[in-house]
Amino acid sequence: MKIKVFSSGSKGNSSIVITENTKVLIDIGINYLTLTKHLEKNNININEINGVLITHNHKDHISGLKTLINKTHMKVYIPEEMYDSIKSQIDLYDCIFLKEQDKINDLNINLIRTSHDAPYSVGFILENNNKSIVYITDTGYINRKYIKELSNRDCYIIESNHDPEMLMNGPYPRFLKQRVVSDSGHLSNEQCANYLKQFIGKNTKYIYLAHLSETNNTPEIAINTNKQIINKDILINICYQDKETEFIEVWYIW
Repeated sequence: MKIKVFSSGSKGNSSIVITENTKVLIDIGINYLTLTKHLEKNNININEINGVLITHNHKDHISGLKTLINKTHMKVYIPEEMYDSIKSQIDLYDCIFLKEQDKINDLNINLIRTSHDAPYSVGFILENNNKSIVYITDTGYINRKYIKELSNRDCYIIESNHDPEMLMNGPYPRFLKQRVVSDSGHLSNEQCANYLKQFIGKNTKYIYLAHLSETNNTPEIAINTNKQIINKDILINICYQDKETEFIEVWYIW
């Protein structure tokens, strides 16, 4: 199994997960042309993609969804409770409703309820051949009931959205600052790090910090804050808005 993040941030989010028998997108907050350029660059035929998983209905995660479905008739995988919030973008027959534990071919999918100001927002634990990827963005906190389930995974792609000092001293109006720091907002660097400190274990090889604010954070601050709090010898990487990651591969035996 491998994953590549094409784009991550408030201007648009999209990734692709590939196993031996499955290719799925996560979110489509970039336009169709940009997506096809990413796919062509990586020698991926869009007609081979089995579907798209959606985390929630905000524009930076679904802005390209309607065009994608119109051009490809790709299936959209969502929990049933999310449908009402995106039905203006897609028809019911375009959707396949996910259970809390589900699968697409050889890709196992566990839904993780996130806490965001969007109807029924989710993250994912993706599993294949005893390897796993955690994908969580856009959440104000992570429910403690998921701690065990999220622990000792091979790869974490997780939101590290803002530096609180930069946010509070920055240009955002007060109501927006309050939204960001609320329980239905976004994880700060410190919050992200404290969760990761609980999660990472002997199987963990990769940490990628996602959905960084371009106004209230920097890659350097995010990495340094996470390193200081986690305090373990593990490489920490960044998912960028305008630069795709390498393929993150979790199928090797270490």
